Amino acid sequence: MAMAASSGGGSVQSTPNVTPMIDVMLVLLIIFMVVTPALLAGFTADPPQAQNIKDHPEDDQTDQVMGLDKDGNYYLNKKQIDKDKLAAAIHHIYVETPRDDYIMYFKADKNLEYSKVLDAMDIAMKNGVRVVGMISEQKPGTASTVPGDSKQQTLPGSAPAAPPAGGAK
Repeated sequence: MAMAASSGGGSVQSTPNVTPMIDVMLVLLIIFMVVTPALLAGFTADPPQAQNIKDHPEDDQTDQVMGLDKDGNYYLNKKQIDKDKLAAAIHHIYVETPRDDYIMYFKADKNLEYSKVLDAMDIAMKNGVRVVGMISEQKPGTASTVPGDSKQQTLPGSAPAAPPAGGAK
């Protein structure tokens, strides 16, 4: 610490010490820099893969999506939520708010224990959800054979996919 020299005897100079305030601000800046990307990322789950999946684009205004990641963390519309608060949030969406449909889409990691998937679906069904739609992804290297599917594609070197006899399996 430096002392100010003055010509007049024992005068005291009062200057604010801003070093502790700068330290606190830098710590808060670092905390926000680390936490913000995690909040914006949503959640990651590797859903099961299937063939002949009809595309259903998610509508942020009307579709409700519940997620369950590989660590068992719950998400509602890409925002993490405690398991204790999940039932109340779903009840508010499906019971307390008038709706045209009572469908909830569910996305879970493919390596998750099935009992955890059933627990999440049970919470949803007890709180106003009537239909649970499971979200999965198209297997790489395969094409959908569902007529009218927007993701119906032609594999390189092959003819357009035709529906199999007897319907899609």
